[in-house]
Amino acid sequence: MERFDNNLTNVFNFRIKAWSSIRFYKEVVLPKLLEEKVIKISPFANRLSFDAPPAVQRLRCLANYEALRFSSRILNLGETLVLRMKECSANSGGKYLSVHLRFEEDMVAFSCCVFDGGELEKEDMIRARERGWKGKFTKPGRVIRPGAIRINGKCPLTPLEIGLMLRGMGFDNHTYIFLASGKIYNSEKTMAPLLEMFPNLQTKEMLASEEELAPYKRFSSRMAAIDYTVCLHSEVFVTTQGGNFPHFLMGHRRYLYGGHSKTIRPDKRWLALLFDNPNIGWRAFKRQMLNMRSHSNTKGVELKRPNDSIYTFPCPDCMCRINRTVKARSSSAA
Repeated sequence: MERFDNNLTNVFNFRIKAWSSIRFYKEVVLPKLLEEKVIKISPFANRLSFDAPPAVQRLRCLANYEALRFSSRILNLGETLVLRMKECSANSGGKYLSVHLRFEEDMVAFSCCVFDGGELEKEDMIRARERGWKGKFTKPGRVIRPGAIRINGKCPLTPLEIGLMLRGMGFDNHTYIFLASGKIYNSEKTMAPLLEMFPNLQTKEMLASEEELAPYKRFSSRMAAIDYTVCLHSEVFVTTQGGNFPHFLMGHRRYLYGGHSKTIRPDKRWLALLFDNPNIGWRAFKRQMLNMRSHSNTKGVELKRPNDSIYTFPCPDCMCRINRTVKARSSSAA
């Protein structure tokens, strides 16, 4: 890195199309790597096709789960917050639930869903869409149907809906929860019912001091890395929206715990129907939530199907070889 003044911004940035083939890497990327000695690939996610031979898949696994690390400062803070979370939840044996909440203003705006904010919410969302996507949602002929979006399970769950879902699934007000999220939209109003249902809820902002978080507050990806670390070590992880964060985290937890990590993935289409049903009582709702938990609270090794992501389902590509290696070492030691 000396020839780049030890500055990553000076390194050649290779922009690669998503899902590029191995042949492309051999014929185009490798010559540039040999010439420069160091290259940078940005954006980085999903740059290599999943249609790769086992040897390449194993290399990908080593890169994802062994080689890649957060910076020591971020990792140390994340692990400190894990310890604090376990101290908070000492009454439950240091076990806690982590929830990935996506109810930031940009997520709410991009979803084009309608929540319970009236005219103020409508005006906020119009401004947020124009600020973030400049005319994307106001093109001539574009029709937005919030009701259809909700019925299709595409709307982010509100903090209230998450609280009702978790209480219905059997988590009581003594449950310790770590909430991973950015800045919640209209948080003073929207977070109040969730905090009332779960008074032992914590966030990184609650667990860490202002001084500890100050170096990272201007960088959303670094704040997300802190959240990721705390979620990684939770007893149960609840994902409420798609995206790289929950998909990578589910795979990482499966890899780290040999498949023995609990994940709750609610059926948002079914949730929308239940939440919008004015005639459903609490007992019927709770019965549905317990059933949903039993189907989505998966524990054990889930095998990757042909179209699944190796990042979410690391078995068998990343895990079976490790198990054989461990067994071989045990046999040789005996």
